[in-house]
Amino acid sequence: MSLSLDATQLDRYSRHVIMDEVGPEGQQRLLDGRVLVLGAGGLGAPVIQYLAAAGVGTIGIVDDDVVERSNLQRQVIHGDADVGEPKVESAARYVDRLNPDVAVERHEMRLDEGNARELIGDYDLVVDCADNFRTRYIVNDTARIEGIPVVHGAIYKFEGQATTLVPDGPCYRCLFPEAPEPGTVPDCATTGVLGVLPGTVGCIQATEAVKLLLDAGETLDGRLLFYDAMDMTFETVPYQRNPDCPVCGDDGIETIDGIDYSGGCRVDAD
Repeated sequence: MSLSLDATQLDRYSRHVIMDEVGPEGQQRLLDGRVLVLGAGGLGAPVIQYLAAAGVGTIGIVDDDVVERSNLQRQVIHGDADVGEPKVESAARYVDRLNPDVAVERHEMRLDEGNARELIGDYDLVVDCADNFRTRYIVNDTARIEGIPVVHGAIYKFEGQATTLVPDGPCYRCLFPEAPEPGTVPDCATTGVLGVLPGTVGCIQATEAVKLLLDAGETLDGRLLFYDAMDMTFETVPYQRNPDCPVCGDDGIETIDGIDYSGGCRVDAD
């Protein structure tokens, strides 16, 4: 890795450069980094915001939705003028205004079984800001096969959770072997969500992503972090790799072909 920070970048990232844990070498790692963010909504907004500010050089954004006025209470990278526009376009404009060092790769689509490997395999890590279980399981399974870390986050009303899934650690299925049946877990359009909640959880996800790129500190590998905004409490619950896990276990899968991601997203024994 050759250092190529110019005078403007040394000024912009000076508070990183003076840190022993980052320095110019670490900032160059960030500038060389490629991060895929799944979703440009509540969680994706602060993730994109802070990764761009930190100087992560390439941010891929996957989202097939458009900005709605009801999004603006929490999705802080979008504004009133963006209503009706694709979220990937609105997010890209925000990043362009924030940091010219950052390139945005727009993926105006929904991640599914057919495109997951091509999308995920082109990045150093994935930040999972999805709002549905189907996408979470596809991301977990594909990233594990590709050997790519995933930073997971989820929110509900006043509560949030985050964990980091690394290639040699436990995966999402070690925590939740199967998804709840469709319709059993209501979404924020039905139950609502505290507007500032995704800011807290998304910032935790962005922090984990930056640490992974820097190879610094301890991540949430093997730990599920719970945040309760109502009580203002954090709780960390450890979890371990399941040797019988169909994805990361001793006889884990090598392809997602044939997995039915409808319903419970189960991996059949055969």
